[in-house]
Order: sequence, then C-alpha cells, then structure tokens
Amino acid sequence: MFQKSSNVLRISVDDYKTVNLLPLSWSHYLFLLRIDNEIERQFYEIEAYRNQWILKELERQFNSGLYERLVLSKNKDEIWELAKQGQLLQKPDDLLKEPLVLEFLGIKEDVSYSETDLEKAIINKIELFMLELGKGFFFGGRQVRFTFEEEHFFVDLVFYNRLLRCFVLIDLKIGKLKHQDMGQMQMYVNYYDRCVKLENENPTIGIVICKHKNEAVVELTLPNNNRQLFAAKYQTVLPSKESLKQLIERRT
Repeated sequence: MFQKSSNVLRISVDDYKTVNLLPLSWSHYLFLLRIDNEIERQFYEIEAYRNQWILKELERQFNSGLYERLVLSKNKDEIWELAKQGQLLQKPDDLLKEPLVLEFLGIKEDVSYSETDLEKAIINKIELFMLELGKGFFFGGRQVRFTFEEEHFFVDLVFYNRLLRCFVLIDLKIGKLKHQDMGQMQMYVNYYDRCVKLENENPTIGIVICKHKNEAVVELTLPNNNRQLFAAKYQTVLPSKESLKQLIERRT
C-alpha cells in the first residue's frame, strides 16, 4: 500500500517495516530493489534523486561500479556517510574515484589511439564526461593557453567546480604516468593560483588522468601534505563489479 505526503513516499509491505522513500519513479525502485547491499542501495537512491538521473543513467552508474569506486578512496566512517548523504564534495579528495570509467567514449581497449584522440572523444561527449567526474562541474575549455617568459603552455582541459569553488585542471596521459607529468601539472596549478583565481576562490586542483599509474611515483613526487595534485587511472570499458568488490575486501 502506498501513501504520498510532503514529497516523501511511504510503502508498507506485510512483514516489512515502513520505510521512507525519495520521490523516484517505480521503475527506479524496481531497479534499486535488486541491489542486495543496503548501504549501496541507499547511496544510489540518494544520488539518483539529487542528480535527477533517468533510469538509464542510474543503470549506467551502477554498472560502472560508482559506489565501489568511491569506497576505494574513502575510510570506513566516510563509507557510512555515502549511505546517509550520498557523495559530498567538501574537500579536493572527494573528487576522486578510481578508475574513471569512460566506456561512453566508444574507444576499444585493443585499439591504439593518441592523447589528442582521447581528448577529442571527451569533447564530443563532454556532458557524459562531466557526469563521470561528479557534481558541480562547468567546462572552461580545451587546450587552454597561458604564457610566461614568452613561452606558451597548454592545459588539456579546464573546469570549474562551483561546490568546491575552484578551478580543476586536467591533463590526459595514455601511457604510464611519469614524475615529469606531475611536475608539469604542479606548474599549471601554481600559475592558476597566482595569476587566474580570485582571492575568494579556493586553491586550484590538478588531476593527471592516465592509463597506468605507479603509486610509488605519485607518492614520492608529491609532498606529504598534498591537497591539490592527484593522479587517477581511467579505463574505456566497464569494470567488473566483482573485481572492484575484491579490491575493497583486500583493502579492508
């Protein structure tokens, strides 16, 4: 039996307790009921409502393992928060999920492509790419140039995040991440912090998105108190949810 009041649906089912439901479609809830993990189910319910995901987008986020990818970047207390509040953007680390899943670009894993090809594919699917990045993103441009000492430099992708109130710079690497890549991003971030951002805006965030990431290289390149520079792997096919769950189990 269903009752509707003040934008909240309540459903009573025989021996089950009455629960509060967000105003999603019946099709959304039929899909959510298939998710066994209660924390994961509540997370997708909140995210579907907040982001106004149509059913197809909800299915895509679930199949891409969004919940598992966020869990891999959080501690145990923050995992519980996912179920209560969904994904929150309050600090730079909250942007991270790994891997970034870019299956919507239509690039096959066994086909060779250049960084320019990857960038063009992202631009052609920029709205889907921003959905994968997360909440609050605005696109600022591709190959954005800045100049100092009569030398030109180009940032692959520039975004602004209104929730974190800062610029987010992205560089694309199709090969193995090198320490020089992080050093280059540090220079980009320094330039934006010193010459572009306003006084009331937060420090710029730089993310190098790469095909292969060496954790040791990242750790040794960045300072211990780093809050601005990050590296994230990407893949162009949907991940196996089972493999993601195994990674979570190994971590815990």
